[in-house]
Formats: sequence, C-alpha cells, structure tokens
Amino acid sequence: MTKCLANRAVQLAFAAAVAILLIVGGFAYRSIVVSSESGHWVQHTHDVLENLQELQFAMETISSSVRGYLLTGDETHLDRYRAARSSLEQHKGAIRELTTDNPLQQDRILVLEKLAAARFESVDEAIKLRGNQEFDTASEAIPAGPGLQTTVEYRAIVRQMQDEERRLLVLRDADVKQSVGRTKITLIFAIALGLLITVAAGWSVQRDNARREKAELGLQESERKYRMLIDGVRDYAILMLGPLGEIRSWNPGAERMSGCTYEEVAGQNYSRFFTENEIKLGRPQEILRLAAASGEFEEQGTRVRKDGTRYQVRTTFTASRDPSGNLRGFSVISRDLSESKESEVKYRGLLEAAPDAMVVVNQGGDIVLVNLQAEKQFGYRRDELLGQKVTNIIPIGFAERLIADDLRSAEDASAQQIETGIELIAQRKDGSEFPIEIMLSPLQSAEGTLVTAAIRNISVRKAAETHLSQMEGRYRGLLEAAPDAMVVVNQSGEIVLLNVQAEKQFGYRRDELLGQKVTNIIPIGFAERLIADDLRSAEDASAQQIGTGIELIAQRKDGSEFPIEIMLSPLRNAEGTLVTAAIRDISVRKKAAVVLLQKVDELNRSNEELGQFAYIASHDLQEPLRMVASYTQLLSRRYKGKLDTDADEFIAFAVDGASRMQRLIQDLLAYSRVGSKGKDLLETSSEGALQQALVNLRGAIEEGGALVTHDPLPAVFADEMQLVQLFQNLVGNAIKYQKKPRVPRIHISAVKNGGKKWDFSIKDNGLGIDPQYFERIFGMFQRLHKRDEFAGTGIGLAICKKIVERHGGNISVESEPGQGSTFHFALAGPPGEVVRAAGG
Repeated sequence: MTKCLANRAVQLAFAAAVAILLIVGGFAYRSIVVSSESGHWVQHTHDVLENLQELQFAMETISSSVRGYLLTGDETHLDRYRAARSSLEQHKGAIRELTTDNPLQQDRILVLEKLAAARFESVDEAIKLRGNQEFDTASEAIPAGPGLQTTVEYRAIVRQMQDEERRLLVLRDADVKQSVGRTKITLIFAIALGLLITVAAGWSVQRDNARREKAELGLQESERKYRMLIDGVRDYAILMLGPLGEIRSWNPGAERMSGCTYEEVAGQNYSRFFTENEIKLGRPQEILRLAAASGEFEEQGTRVRKDGTRYQVRTTFTASRDPSGNLRGFSVISRDLSESKESEVKYRGLLEAAPDAMVVVNQGGDIVLVNLQAEKQFGYRRDELLGQKVTNIIPIGFAERLIADDLRSAEDASAQQIETGIELIAQRKDGSEFPIEIMLSPLQSAEGTLVTAAIRNISVRKAAETHLSQMEGRYRGLLEAAPDAMVVVNQSGEIVLLNVQAEKQFGYRRDELLGQKVTNIIPIGFAERLIADDLRSAEDASAQQIGTGIELIAQRKDGSEFPIEIMLSPLRNAEGTLVTAAIRDISVRKKAAVVLLQKVDELNRSNEELGQFAYIASHDLQEPLRMVASYTQLLSRRYKGKLDTDADEFIAFAVDGASRMQRLIQDLLAYSRVGSKGKDLLETSSEGALQQALVNLRGAIEEGGALVTHDPLPAVFADEMQLVQLFQNLVGNAIKYQKKPRVPRIHISAVKNGGKKWDFSIKDNGLGIDPQYFERIFGMFQRLHKRDEFAGTGIGLAICKKIVERHGGNISVESEPGQGSTFHFALAGPPGEVVRAAGG
C-alpha cells in the first residue's frame, strides 16, 4: 500500500512538472515574439534615420550643384542638380510612408516640403536667368546668406525627426521590458509551484533518509581521518580557502611556515601573505581566477611571514566544486623553497669572485643578492642594499633598459640585452654619481626569472674618451654631425679621417678604412676627377671641383656597387692640403623617375579601387554591422546584471567591438571619399564651415566644457563638405586629447601668407606631441596612445592630410609634450575663377 502511494505521488509530481514545463514554454515563446517585434521596430527606426540622412545629403548636393552651375555655366552641374532633386523626392516619399503612424513626423515632412519648394522656386529662377546669360542677375538670385539659412533650417527639421525616432525606440524598449517583467513574475510563480509539488513528492522517499544519515556518518569519519593525516604533515602548508580566498582551515605546516596560528588567520584573506606590490597588482585574485577556470593552477612566488621576512614557495591551487558545479573553494598545498641553500652558496661563491660589481634583481626591481665589489663601488653595506629597489643606486636608465615598454615582460626585455654593454649613470650612498657599463643576463631560480647585472665603473675610460675628443677638435664633431658620409683624403689618396655615416654606407669598420686608398671604396672616377691630368696638382684639381656635385660609382665591403654624388673641398692643415669628400647615396634618386611613373599609374588605379571600396563598405559592411550593433546593445540593456559576470563582460566586449568597427568603417569611407570624384572647388566661407563643424561637435564640446574661439575667417576655394570634415577632425582631436580636469581651449585663426593662400592655425592646450612623432601621426592607423586611454581609429589625421593635399596645400604641426599643439594648413583664396584640385 505504501509503495503504491509513493508511486502515485511520483506520477502526480511528474504530471505537474510536465504542466509547468508547458507553461514555461508558452511564456518563453511569447518572449521570443516580443523580441522579434522589438527587432522589427529597431530596423524600422534605422530605415527612417538612413532616409533622413540621405534626404539631408540630397539637399546639400542641390545647393552645391546650383552654385557650381551659376559660377561656371557647366551643364553637368544641372545633371547633378536634377539627380539630387529626384533623390530627395524619393527619400521624402519613403520617409512619409515609414512614418504614417506618427502625425508629428508627418507634420514635419510638410514643413520640409515647404522649405524645399521655396528653395526650388528660387533655384529654378536662378537657373533660368543663368541660361539666358544673365550671370550677374543669376548670382544675386540665390545669395549665400539665405541659401545657408534655408540649409540650416532644413537640417534642424531633419534633426528633430531623428530625435523623435530615437525617442520612440526608447519607449518601445521600455514596453518590451515591462512585458518581459510580467513574464518573469509568471515564470517565478510557476517555478515556485513546481518546487512545492516537488517537496510534497519528496515525502514519499523518506525511507532514503536513514541511508543518507549513515553515509554522512561515514563521511564524517573519513574527514576525521583526513584531518589527522593533514595535521601530521609539517613540511608542507595545507589549507582550505573559501571562494573569495578566505582561510577556512590551517595545518601545523602552514603555522610553521608563516609563523601564524590558525586563530590569528581564520576568516582572513590569504592575500595577507603576499608582498605589497603583488597585492596592488591584484596577483592573489588573479591566481584564484586561473585556478577556478582550469581546475588547478601551480604558482611559484614570494610570501611574507608574520615577522616581515620573505620566503619563496611553490604552491598548487585546486578548485573544489559541488555536484552542481558551483565553486565551494580551493585547496592549497605550499612548499617552502627558501630552505634549499646549497645551490645559493655555490652561486654566491661565483659572485664574490667576480672582478666587477654583481647585483641580482627580481622581477619587482628589488635587489636580492650583491657581492663585495658592489658594496665597495656604491658605498653601502650589504644589509643596506638587500630588499631595496635597484633604482636607488642606478636611478637613470636601468628601468627603461630592463623594461623597454609596458608590453614586454622583464624576462623578454632582459634576454634581449644579453651580451650588450649598456652605459648608464649610477649613484653612490653619498649622492655622488659615476658612469658605469652594465651587462644584463637572465637567471632562472626558485623565485622565477631574475636579472643578473654585471656593473663596471668606466670613469677612467670616460675621462680618456673626453680627452681624445678634445684632441680631435671641433672638426671631428662637425664631421660626425654631417648627414652624409664624410671622408678626408691626403695627397697620396689615403683615407685619414671618416665619420660614422661613411662606415654605414660602405659597410666597413673605421679601423678597416683608415690608412687605406680611397679608390678601394670609390674605384671608378674618383682619381680622374681629383687629378684631371698629370699637369695639375691635387690642390689645383680639388679646388676646381668645389661646389660641384660629381656622380660616381662606389663599392661596399661586400663588393656591391651603388651610385653616389660626391662634393670635394680642400682642407689645409699641418700635413698639407687634404681633400674632404662629402658622399651621398643617390640610389633612391636614380630610381625616382621610374618609381614616379609607377606611382602615377598606381594612383589612378587606387582612385578606382577606393570608389569600389566605398560602395562595398557602405552596402555590404554597414548594413549587417548595424544589425549586430543594435542587437548587442539591446542584449546589454535588457540582460545587464541579470546574468553572471562573465556574460555581462562578453556582451560588453561585443558592444564595444561593434561600435569600434562602425567608427572604423565610417572613417575609412570618409578617407576613401576624399578626392574620389572630380569635384570643382568653389568659393566657400571657411567661417561657415567651422560653425557647421562646431554644430556637429556640440555633444563633445558640452561634455568637455571646451571653449572654442576664432578670429574672422576668410572665404577660400574649397569643397565645403571636406572643409567641414577638416575642421571637425582637428577641433575634435583638440577636445579629446586633453588631461582631465583641464578645460580644453581651442583658437582658430587665418593669415595671408603673402601670396594667394591663407595659412590656417588651430591651437589647443592639450597633451602635446613629441617632435619625433610629427610625421607618423598623419599616417593611416597611427596612434600615440592606448585605445583604453583615448577612443579612435587612427585615421582622422590621415583624412585631414588627404583633404589638405587634395586642395593643393600641406598640413603640419608644432608641439611639445604638455604644452599643447598647433596644426597649420594652407588653402587658396578665391582667384576669381573656378580652380580644379590636383588629382581631384
């Protein structure tokens, strides 16, 4: 009877579980439907926004085409005007159809139609007048002021419609969230009901309780025996940690190794035994994360005892999980490595026998071992150096050589320096400084990778080099500073002096050339040019060649030949008249003509390829990426904080990646469009272009509290849209690259450079730029800062350079780190007629 009742209870529980499963499935289906509808409205909003953007672009194209026709009379501008007008009507109709459910948007479309009608009426009248050869009347028909005002009003209405669509998207998301909330409540109720049914059915299996209790008693006995075994181990520290690293158990081996009793550490985090530097770097938490991820993690490092002394351990961390996979904690087994002294004694004997100062440094930059010579050279006792930072005795250059940049480990950086002597400045205990030569090499030890530094005092050598430099005089200094190879030849044709550039160009060491015949490196033509015939002295012949560039053939140490240009000049000294030869490698110049023709062909092909890329990126990349970005943002808003931390992190990575890809594609499109179509440059108000750029940057200006000022700016001949892009990129960079909380201050000015061009300057008070990067920053994908410091794609200044060059100018920068930057570029003023941009 009891068995029958138990079976019946199990059957009822199973039926209830099936019913609950059906209910949950129904609500899950409803959630999918809601998500699908939300996706539909997201796409709907993007369609409206895209058509609004195209509408605005068409109106701007109409304005520029009409101005071009009125100024030039070229009929091709009318074709562009008619095409743009047709496009405007097409996109306006699409917007009207997409917003039929929104009366407010429909009213704004009517306003746009009125503005467009007024604009078309004046435009048609001007076109008619221009067609009748009434140029002056046609030019007055659409003055720049009202035309610009109509464009501004048109843009304002478009922005209002864009803002309305974004507002509707937020409301629709809120409706979806409310629906999902109701679904969650229902699901929670169903789950609770299922739990109640399960509990009720559990009463039918009470007979298993006795067996479970017996098993628990057996487990407790096993744990007691395990505890006795653990407590008997004294050579290893064995402890149990909670999920966050809190200490839950502690054996006598751990007490002996650390000097702390269990009562002193119970409940505390195990990170208390790490060094301060490792705690700051988050090393204890990183170890637990790795152990939890892989199940087991072995680590070798430094720990701190209760009395403050340090010791080396090798530790194994093993993650413990319950049957459900939830993390219970970690078991930790550590072995003290600092007790193995035999190898250290042998190594110390070698260190003490070394003739130079020897200093061993760990990865944290702490001195762990020194020899007697180090004590003598630096004036410290050994106990004053051990445990101190090596930068206390080698403050200048050591850290920079050991860790070349943040992306290399100490092991990689030190290994790179093996067998290379590095000259640095060291400091004694009394504060005096002296020059040293240091040799670095890695050393594998129980502490991990250490760095052994052999240090030699080179004060005597430096003094000798200084004396030698003074003896050689100013002439050698001039010779070494020369950008070209410099070779000094006596009257016998022997080389008596040369500079480092000569060594580099010809592939010889200096001692291999001194005293050798100059014809060994310039076998063809040198002697003939230096001594034209037997009737002239070397002095007369060389004097004749002063100021004339001679093209000859030179020969490197490996036998290869290369063309050079050589300048000869006489030098009088105690030995008589010498000949100084300035030698320049002209291999590149010789190939310039061929390369130039190739570059012209490549440029023509690249313009076509850029146009194809713009089309592909616009239609084949942006559309799917826009969908990915929209759905990842929707996932982030809907489920942030509701899943585990890994899921939140992964979704955030996806949102950030999609956003950065969108910005990258937009910047690449902007770069490819510069000069991709042959557009005439028109008289344009640079001040109006600046104002439009500031409107586009309004959000960044308000967020950063930036103060942007400008002098009166002139009219120039330019592509208006590209001029706006130029100002927007340069001013935007000035706002972005700023040290918080300093207020960005930007000033724009323009001065006449004496000709027909205007020199523009954009000055800011930002971070500044090191002069060594002046050329690099104008290249594609060139960044001076990490992505997590300042967002960007590294294309903005490349776009600026291409725009300025398309207008026949050049762009440059003046800056110093911490002193702000000033960007300069030149644009031509109105010459009275249309000027075609080179290559545009």
